[in-house]
Amino acid sequence: MPPVFRFAPSPNGLLHLGHAYSALLNFERAREAGGRLLLRIEDIDVARCRPEYETAIYEDLAWLGIAWETPVRRQSEHLADYRAALEKLSALGLVYPAFESRAEIARLVAAREVDGLWPRDPDGAPLYPGDAKSLSADERSHLIASGAPYALRLDMQAACRRAARLSWNELGEGPDGERGIVPARPEAWGDVILARKETPTSYHLSVVVDDALQGVSEIVRGQDLFYATSVHRLLQVLLGLPEPAYRHHRLIRDEAGRKLSKSSRSTGLRALRAAGVTPVRIRQLVGLG
Repeated sequence: MPPVFRFAPSPNGLLHLGHAYSALLNFERAREAGGRLLLRIEDIDVARCRPEYETAIYEDLAWLGIAWETPVRRQSEHLADYRAALEKLSALGLVYPAFESRAEIARLVAAREVDGLWPRDPDGAPLYPGDAKSLSADERSHLIASGAPYALRLDMQAACRRAARLSWNELGEGPDGERGIVPARPEAWGDVILARKETPTSYHLSVVVDDALQGVSEIVRGQDLFYATSVHRLLQVLLGLPEPAYRHHRLIRDEAGRKLSKSSRSTGLRALRAAGVTPVRIRQLVGLG
């Protein structure tokens, strides 16, 4: 079978040079390997995703000379797939509802940090500090029936016991030069959110389900997602999904060394095109010229 690659942007803003670099790498890897390139629209965040941004994604990629297979998978049209995966994890006893708001979690973290810094995940966010796992089934049912908002979290400790030792094959390079077989450390993320009351999925859950259903065999993405691979490998094992190879690439940064943001017009593809920048020049700007 030919290798399958994918570029999976979220339509919550306009694409920038960093997206161009990742999309071009996927396109060229697929072409060199005689493989397929898929485009996936990760639009589960209904509050931020907009149709005009999705349209702009198609226009910007076509302007760069990138071709992809159709139809395009839009996550918002496949919520049943994610719900089925969530139910499988729940049947294993690995999912529980947590009812603290973001503000309440911040207060819990502040209270715990009286005795020292509370643990952070690889992205710098504090690990879940609540005690929702200790609630009884009746207490959980009562809170859900009352209409209280909640997040469905993965019981990381129990999940890691079930999955045992994990690793992945890194064909690219991690932030510290990691290559080859990389040990996974999903426990560093704590009890990650898998879904919320109003949305039956999260980034971590939907991305592993989509990659498996679409037959993605090599995932080419930025180093900002390198550490998240540990969570993805854990979910793949728990759900019985195939293991792809991973190729993490360097990030395109601004003059101050910061990761690019969709709010930065100076690196936005739409603004650069309007200023007369050509696709050839874009390739040069990201180091592919």
